[in-house]
Amino acid sequence: MPLLKRDGVDLYYELAGSGPPVLLIQGIGVTAEGWRPQVTGLADRFQLMTFDNRGIGRSQPCAGPISIEAMAEDARALMDAAGWDSAHVVGHSMGGVIAQQLALDCPARVRGLALLCTFARGRDGARPTPWVVWMSLRTRLGPRPARRRAFLEMLYPRDCLKTADLDRLAEETGRIVGRDLADQPPVLMQQLRALGRHNALERLGELGRIPTLVISGAHDPIAKPAYGRALAAAIPGARFEEWPDAAHGVIIQQAEQINRRLADFFTPTVSV
Repeated sequence: MPLLKRDGVDLYYELAGSGPPVLLIQGIGVTAEGWRPQVTGLADRFQLMTFDNRGIGRSQPCAGPISIEAMAEDARALMDAAGWDSAHVVGHSMGGVIAQQLALDCPARVRGLALLCTFARGRDGARPTPWVVWMSLRTRLGPRPARRRAFLEMLYPRDCLKTADLDRLAEETGRIVGRDLADQPPVLMQQLRALGRHNALERLGELGRIPTLVISGAHDPIAKPAYGRALAAAIPGARFEEWPDAAHGVIIQQAEQINRRLADFFTPTVSV
């Protein structure tokens, strides 16, 4: 079990595959396991690093701060531990915000930036809209099967869920996410507060030299497409794509398509 000890936490990470390095950063309440579909699909072409953010999963104990800046420093330290001078960086949801901060802190170390279902301003992702409040209650209260099904509504488009075996899908998704969907990790609220405090919008113009791809799901109720467009507009030269049949869990729901898009995006800019 590879661990990097730093700043009051033992950071758990994994390396898989061979080729140009790719750092994968997860979002709120999700461990490194959330990238399993990408590791499976891309390890034949890239060396991939996944890790548990501080305070979740196997990155324990966490005596240091829970902030976007601290988690971006964790990511940089893990690149050092792997001996990577630079890497492509992929971030999903809060992980996309961490990826932006990492690129701002050390732009020379980021070869390409893929920002999936994320935002320029953390408060957009942490905003307690009526839908978010309602869904948060449903994922925390009531029978466990109902809580699992409520969580699915955050990840998958409604049309996808209409024809799915919801209990089976919840079990399969839980294995990928790294936990039973009926349970909430203790650090979740700290992560949410850290996200809400972070706003790098005014600095994103500094990332114009880094090839950047922004992908939003048309049915994403958390990282709405408008947030993705605003993020891409703030980064000179960034490409924005809105995927019509996707929601917040696009990296799971459309894993093969995401893997192909990432490989295509990174291949022209890599140096082995």
